Amino acid sequence: MPLSDAASGGLRAAAAMTVLGCSTGATAGITAFPLYGGQAVRYLLAAVLLLALARRGGPLRPRPSPAELGRLALLAATGLFAFNILLIQALRRTDPAAVGSVVGCTPLLLAVLAPLLARRRPQGRLLAAAAVVVAGAAVTQGFGPGDPLGFLFALGTLACEAAFSLLAVDLLPRLGPVRVSAYTTALAVPMFGLTGLALDGTRLLRIPTAGEAAALLYLSVVLTVVAFLLWYAALGRLGAERAGLFAGLIPVTAALSGAALGTGGLHPGELLGAALVGLGVCAGITTRQSPSPVRPVVEPAGR
Repeated sequence: MPLSDAASGGLRAAAAMTVLGCSTGATAGITAFPLYGGQAVRYLLAAVLLLALARRGGPLRPRPSPAELGRLALLAATGLFAFNILLIQALRRTDPAAVGSVVGCTPLLLAVLAPLLARRRPQGRLLAAAAVVVAGAAVTQGFGPGDPLGFLFALGTLACEAAFSLLAVDLLPRLGPVRVSAYTTALAVPMFGLTGLALDGTRLLRIPTAGEAAALLYLSVVLTVVAFLLWYAALGRLGAERAGLFAGLIPVTAALSGAALGTGGLHPGELLGAALVGLGVCAGITTRQSPSPVRPVVEPAGR
């Protein structure tokens, strides 16, 4: 029996956010590696894999129009380039728990902005569900000290996280998840590479250690290729409002993965936060979907 769009999209969104939450160890493994060069390598490898996947049925069709290409460039500049830079700057000035709590507001932000951009009113039940998810994420993540500039960087990271979904909504119906992921990762490569050349010069890249190479490979293949495809497929089925609820799983899966790997332990607050996230997601995913410009994603013939 085939799954409904809600069930299929929910499973994809949950899997994508689980991958993202479990990626903290890999990210920590490249903190000493050159930032811009490392990200350029990460997205270059991901773009090669995604473009090969997109071309497996023949030439890339349809090609993005000039307007779509501009939106793809803006998506890469905000959701990939600026997101990573702002996140690093926020973590350098503010406790990771505080940054996580700010970025954890993504479900509520999407529940408000997605319908407004589609020229309709936000749904009260979805807003309430998003608020419960955000509260659960905050309880799981906890709070920590930070300075005002770090908080501003965290707010910028939150905005970029929302842009990663909102800017893709109108691209998915025609281009599909594979092409949107492939084009955005390819566009991010020169952004990181040229910025790194300007700021780091000859220190842009170095030979990675075995641990750094493994971390870069994980971030390229599992986090970027697999999670991007899962998330954009979920976005096409659920819409940004309902898919955004699953962002609350990030701190939950990060805590669970830390406990499983022995790098952390589960505390009552994390268990309570996980329960709240689960409650909010269940309440939101069962909400009747409002009319939306996001149509079911249909991959072009020949794939």
